[in-house]
Amino acid sequence: MTWIQPVNPLRNLTLSALVAMLPVLVIFWALIIKKTKGYKASLMACGAAFIIATTVYGMPVKLAALSVSNGAIYGFFPICWIVISAVFLFNLTVKSGKFEIIKHSMASITADRRLQAMLIAFSFGAFLEGTAGFGAPVAITAAMLVGLEFDPMYATGLCLVANTVPVAFGSVGIPIAVASQVSGLSEMQISQMIGRTLPLLSFITPLYLVMLMSGFKKSMEVLPAILVSGGSFAILQFVTSNFVGPALPDIIAGIGSIICLVTFLKFWKPATIWRFANERSPLSIVRDRYTLNQVVTAWSPFLFLTVVILTWGLPSVKEFLNVHGQLQFAFPGLNNTIADAKGIPIPHIFKFNYLSAAGTAVLLAGLVAVPVVGLTYRQALTVFGDTMNQLKFPIITIMSVLSFAYILNDSGMTTTIALLLANTGPLFPFFAPILGWLGVFITGSDTASNALFAKLQYVTATNIQVAPVVTVAANCSGGVVGKMISPQSIAVAAAAGGLIGKESSLFRFTIKHSFILLFFICLLVLAQAYLFKWIIPSPPANKINGVTLNSGLPGYVWLILTATIIVVFISLIKIGTNKTRTES
Repeated sequence: MTWIQPVNPLRNLTLSALVAMLPVLVIFWALIIKKTKGYKASLMACGAAFIIATTVYGMPVKLAALSVSNGAIYGFFPICWIVISAVFLFNLTVKSGKFEIIKHSMASITADRRLQAMLIAFSFGAFLEGTAGFGAPVAITAAMLVGLEFDPMYATGLCLVANTVPVAFGSVGIPIAVASQVSGLSEMQISQMIGRTLPLLSFITPLYLVMLMSGFKKSMEVLPAILVSGGSFAILQFVTSNFVGPALPDIIAGIGSIICLVTFLKFWKPATIWRFANERSPLSIVRDRYTLNQVVTAWSPFLFLTVVILTWGLPSVKEFLNVHGQLQFAFPGLNNTIADAKGIPIPHIFKFNYLSAAGTAVLLAGLVAVPVVGLTYRQALTVFGDTMNQLKFPIITIMSVLSFAYILNDSGMTTTIALLLANTGPLFPFFAPILGWLGVFITGSDTASNALFAKLQYVTATNIQVAPVVTVAANCSGGVVGKMISPQSIAVAAAAGGLIGKESSLFRFTIKHSFILLFFICLLVLAQAYLFKWIIPSPPANKINGVTLNSGLPGYVWLILTATIIVVFISLIKIGTNKTRTES
């Protein structure tokens, strides 16, 4: 028997939408007003959603329970799996003592906290978002900044704010691929439209980050570096998204902005070194304190991470790994037992892609790095156990957040809210990014938000005679600023930044900035729809959707090449180590 979602259970769309919003408001109330711990707030919201789904929406209790279970399982894998692996990799560098060398090498580039935040939270985080996504960028960059003795609240908050502009092109362009599949527009056209919106946000994000840290006056002291960081990122993001495709903008812009800023800092330094007010004495930099080989060894876990994640992002590698390491099954009792308002059954297929998952790639990088950083695998096992203990409450939070998202979607509550926004008529382009923002807030994923709302965005835009690519792209662009306040993202950042139990403080840190940036994007999309129509890209003349990361080589060939690169790299480190010992 199939249960059909009622999108207007109270026979008044506005009233139905207000009731559907209650579970979302519970999250805001618990985190902002009651200052509740993250795992308690997410459990409360999930409970509220369960009650409304089964009473107001008439969802059978069995289906509601199965939906909650499905969300919890997905929350653990692949989301928690990424967080566990990322924090484990970071903890390995701390346990081995190599992070002290990383701190020294970073400070040798610049001891200024403003510039370090741009390099790690903004540029390196964007690269990680482009390759892995799904929580890994925030987990790794927040842990790195805290390890560099940043104030934990600022470190995690900055990483959440920075992890906005790359999200639309995250994980090798998957969000855009989903938006294309659901809406029927080409990937290249959506990529071009987003690439004519987000670069403006990319350009100002480094300035925004620095102003959050040090205020306007102090940010002006490093304005040349800010312009280099934001300008290089925005230009590379624009060029890649408009002329190459959706797979590479984050990767190219992230690496390119790091190279540009590091090169610039060789010729320019700020007049004063800025640090946090209550910070301990600055790390003393001794020239040639560490050899090049020692620095490379210390950074090796993150270098391995970069190589492995980049390989795991290749479509041919994903396909190869899924063939040899994926269990896929219909979720019992839930698959095709719920239908949308049009009567179309909703599939619930769980994919346990234990080899191709981003978390597995991060874990593999950590395991390869264990002997390189001077640890035994017995010690690494202890570190892994400590990591699991460290993350026990964030794991509960993430699993309950995904349960909350699943029951909102399966009951039809999310669709109810979306339909109310779609009824705003000619003003809909202004509200289109809010729909994407809401989708990412609920699900924690721009990909999931596009899967939910891309078709609605397309149909509504067509009805009001606005170019559909404007609103479909707005769903992606608006979603990126919802990422920083998504309960899932908050839980990941709190876990990595050592702020477990302080999720409410982190939420209050980011929410204002999310609304400010969302309003900016809403105005921009409204202008694109009616005033600056010349900026809208034309549909491509052919079916080509841009360049992907697939060179045509089989997946196993890429894996062999990656393994070879890592082996050669490790051999060079060992040769350098032996040479240093011989000379000393």
